[in-house]
Amino acid sequence: MSGERSAIFDWAQQRRLAPAAVPAALRLAGVTPDASGWPRFVDRLLLGLGVLLVAAGAIFFGAFNWQELGRFAKFALAEIPIVVAIAVCWRFGLDSTVGKSALFAAALFTGALLALVGQVYQTGADNFELFVAWALAITVWVAVARLPALVLLWLALLHAAIYFYFDARGGLFGLLFSPLEIVWFVFALDTAVLIAWEGLAAAGVTWLRERWAIRVVAFLSGGAITALAVWSGVNFSHTGAWPLVAYALWLACAYWAYRHRSVDLFILAGGVLSVIVVMTVLLAMLMLRHGNAGSFLVIGLAVIGGATLGAWWLRGIAAGERT
Repeated sequence: MSGERSAIFDWAQQRRLAPAAVPAALRLAGVTPDASGWPRFVDRLLLGLGVLLVAAGAIFFGAFNWQELGRFAKFALAEIPIVVAIAVCWRFGLDSTVGKSALFAAALFTGALLALVGQVYQTGADNFELFVAWALAITVWVAVARLPALVLLWLALLHAAIYFYFDARGGLFGLLFSPLEIVWFVFALDTAVLIAWEGLAAAGVTWLRERWAIRVVAFLSGGAITALAVWSGVNFSHTGAWPLVAYALWLACAYWAYRHRSVDLFILAGGVLSVIVVMTVLLAMLMLRHGNAGSFLVIGLAVIGGATLGAWWLRGIAAGERT
């Protein structure tokens, strides 16, 4: 058995597939920290998880005991955590990790308080109004906290507000905008945020240089345009070629920004996955309409080939960065 393990390891070494290659590629992409960065990463991870669990525990405690609590007890349960979180932020300072985490918790508790106000007083507000009010209420905190996670929470609230507005409310906008136009709107919003984020980071705003946050925004923008391209491939007669044109432009801009301007293997890998998905859909719509069973084999081989070429390309970029 030991001889077999040695042979396998030698084979991997000859093809540069040693176990150390995968962690090295991940570190190059910035997905995992280096040896000196692990303590800081674990510390922030545990702190963030603790904040989320405390916030969730307080919210679910109130929800579980909803019938037994009076009106003033409910408001006290929703307001006291906000006061405590702000006090912790003031005590440790807004520049500290603990202070920023406390302010993030206060932003979460604010949403719970707004939902409680609508529930107790039966304001009749729609769901999208809750998320709009929540986003407006924490806007100042987003501006002063210098915390990427809080900016992403604010962006998520805008996404939720857009979804609930067009999902539950008709009227003039419900008649003017179809689901396709809504995805266009979300794509424009995410792309604008991505461009602004990268521009401010390049201009010297250091707290916006967190790569994980930029990758989240890039994922949202790329996911929206990928959905539009897939939509166009499935229903080309309704959407026309504009989604595919926008998709090609987005890929070209992403290639320039994250291959030549500054290498980001994570976003490039997402682009490769997006291309595979879109090309698979287009190929399926082209071949399956004839009802030939062999089309599935061709599509499967195309997916394997695309994944292989993408991995080979990404590996070449990684090797070039290491040298």
